[in-house]
Amino acid sequence: MNIHEHQAKELFARHGIAVPRGIVAFGVEEAVRAAERLLAETGRSIVVVKAQIHAGGRGKAGGVRVCRGVQEARAAAEALWGTTLVTRQTGPAGKKVQRLYVEEGVSIDREIYLALVLDRELRRVCVVACAEGGMDIEEVAARSPEKILRVVIDTALGPMPYQARQLAFGLGLGASMARPLESLLGALWRLYQSEDGSLVELNPLIVTGAGPQRARDAQIVLAGNAAFRHAEWEGLRDSNEEHPVEARARQIGISYVDLDGDIGCLVNGAGLAMATMDMIQLAGGRPANFLDVGGGASREQVEQAFRIILTSPEVRGIFVNIFGGIMRCDLLAEGIVAASRSVGLQVPLVVRLEGTNVEQGRRILSESGLRLHTATTMAEGAHTIVRMVREGG
Repeated sequence: MNIHEHQAKELFARHGIAVPRGIVAFGVEEAVRAAERLLAETGRSIVVVKAQIHAGGRGKAGGVRVCRGVQEARAAAEALWGTTLVTRQTGPAGKKVQRLYVEEGVSIDREIYLALVLDRELRRVCVVACAEGGMDIEEVAARSPEKILRVVIDTALGPMPYQARQLAFGLGLGASMARPLESLLGALWRLYQSEDGSLVELNPLIVTGAGPQRARDAQIVLAGNAAFRHAEWEGLRDSNEEHPVEARARQIGISYVDLDGDIGCLVNGAGLAMATMDMIQLAGGRPANFLDVGGGASREQVEQAFRIILTSPEVRGIFVNIFGGIMRCDLLAEGIVAASRSVGLQVPLVVRLEGTNVEQGRRILSESGLRLHTATTMAEGAHTIVRMVREGG
């Protein structure tokens, strides 16, 4: 689950990590008033107006503007508000700017990159750091990977003092910065654990002669599987940043991710759904979505899943791949038949069922009178739907 920069900085401040003062604004006039307030309270002549979208690379795309005085802040807010910002992370469609963050200007000696990220291969959290922070961190990683420092954290112990010293010297900060860096890593670790993060990133982290000071920019990605522990997360969601169909699916208990292919997938189980997409790709097709109806989906959820898949005008065929363990194949087959009739299905449909009451399920499908094809294996089903889509149904 992604959240905005200003929300990430609120979490940082809650855990004792220093951030510049800032005010979120939901319109141009709010942004102007925020700039006036910050300039008056800080006594500085500079504020920064930032577009708030769920994507990185905003600075290079013109979404971060340094402003001298209120009039420049107004001009920046007017230029950003309501525009579509295109970055390397948004794709060509971009994201519409519907909130701004106005932040105090700060003095900078150095900028570094620092993040806590889950390494799924090691099954550990790693500290990733680089002496060259800022907008070009991706280029640094591609051009000079040796400059990226990695330290693996023992989950039971957390960051250790020797690791802070290792990073301080590796970043060229020197021995005097080891203790402040150790304190910062401890705070980041507490935030990461208590907030159930999967990524906590400071890019850049401002460094002065006194040590690591403030997170000039911040990104936090929260682990969606931990949402049941965090009722407050609902207040962090920005529906404007979510794909509307994905949001609709979440509301009815279906895991759905929109992709750019033309073969819709309806599967029970996340692992099976991933394997199904791989099999379609291997057969020469392109999956249009990831969709997991879960182990105990009802007939109504199956019908809703069909409707969700068909919201994409690109879908030219559907592959249903079900392993009935908790879910009985006969009940699922009834749901498929009802859904196909209800939505007036016009694209090819291939169904592969396996598991509890599979013979009854296959019989229900064969006696339905619907123009659908059944398969006994996942590979057979994938190749069949790919062939049918290529041949126009």
